[in-house]
Amino acid sequence: MSDVLERPGAVRAGIIDCDIHPTMKSKSELYPWLEARWRKHLEEYGAQPRVPFTTGTQYPKAAPATARRDSWPPNGGPPGSDLAFMQAQLLDANDIALGILAPLSGATRNTDLGAAYCHAVNEWQVEYWVRPEPRFRACVTVAHEDPDLAVEEIALRAGDSNFVQVLMPSKTNEPLGRKRYWPIYAAAQASGFPIAIHVNSVGGGYASTPGGWPSYYLQDHHINVHSFQAQVASLALEGVFEQFPRLRFVMIEGGFAWLPSLCWRLDKQWALNRNELPRCKRPPSEYIRESLWFTTQPMEEPEVAGHLRDTLGWIGWDRIMFATDYPHWDYDDPRGAFPIRLSNAEHTMVFRDNAMGLYGLV
Repeated sequence: MSDVLERPGAVRAGIIDCDIHPTMKSKSELYPWLEARWRKHLEEYGAQPRVPFTTGTQYPKAAPATARRDSWPPNGGPPGSDLAFMQAQLLDANDIALGILAPLSGATRNTDLGAAYCHAVNEWQVEYWVRPEPRFRACVTVAHEDPDLAVEEIALRAGDSNFVQVLMPSKTNEPLGRKRYWPIYAAAQASGFPIAIHVNSVGGGYASTPGGWPSYYLQDHHINVHSFQAQVASLALEGVFEQFPRLRFVMIEGGFAWLPSLCWRLDKQWALNRNELPRCKRPPSEYIRESLWFTTQPMEEPEVAGHLRDTLGWIGWDRIMFATDYPHWDYDDPRGAFPIRLSNAEHTMVFRDNAMGLYGLV
C-alpha cells in the first residue's frame, strides 16, 4: 500500500484552511478607516517596519511577492488581492469550507500608526473579504508592541463572529513570555480568542539566526523556525500557560517536528532547575500539549514516512490543523500535502474538525 494520500480523498468533506494571506491592490484601500493624518503620514514617510533594509526585502526577486506563479490575478493587482480569483483558484478548486485570513501587515516602529493601521486592516478584512464571502473569517491584527492599544482593538472585536483569533508575529521586541505582553493575553482569554503566532521575517526587526543575518534567502526562509522554539520556551517557562489556562495558541507556518525534542529538553532542564521558575509549576510539555495547536504548512517530510506519523502522534492528532499558505510559492495543495496515508478519522480531524473545535465553529 502506498504511503501517499490518494488525491480524490482529500477534499470530499470540505476543508478548513487555517492560513490564507489576503493583500491589498493598494494601501489606499485602507484609507476609508484611516484618519487624514495617518494617510498623510503613509504618503510622506511610509510605514517604516522594523527591518534593517532601506529598500526591498530579503525575499528573492525570483519569487515576486513570495507568490506561486499562477496566483497573479488576470485583472491586475498582486497575488491575494482579487476576491473572485481567490474564490475560483483556492476555495472552489479545493472544496475549502472555511478559510482563516492572516494579513501580514501592521508591524511598524511607530506604534500609534501601527494601531491605526491594524484597525484599518481589520475593517478592510471584513469589508473586502468576509462580508462578500461567507467562507472567510478574519484575524484581529494588533499593534502588539503597545499592549494598551492592542487590548483596545481586541475589546472592539470581542463577540464579533467575523473574527476568530488575535494575530501576532513570531519575532517580537522581547520574548512573548514577558509580562509586557500579558495584557494582550488577558484580553484574548476574556474574549475567547486564541492567539495565533505567525512566522514573520519582514517586520520582525531581528535576524533569523542568533549569529546575525544569513547569506542566502533559503537560510532565512527555513531558519525562522528558531523563533517559534524560543517563543514556546518563553511562554512555558515564564508562566503564561499557568497564568492564562484557558488561552490557546496557534503556531502558524513554523513547522512542528521540532516540538518533541524541544519538550524533552525543557522537561529535563525544568526537573533540574525548577526552583528558578516559580510560574512554571508543571513540566513544560504538559502546558504545551494543553495550550498549543499547529498548522501543517510547511510540512516536514522525513526519509522514513513513519517518522512523521510518530511525530504527529506525539504532538497529538487533535492539535494539527491544515493550512495552504495561499498564495505563497510554498503553498500546500490539500490533495498532496501529506506524505503519509491518513486514516479517515485522522483526515477529518486535521482537515476540518480540529479547527472547528478550536474556533468554536461546531
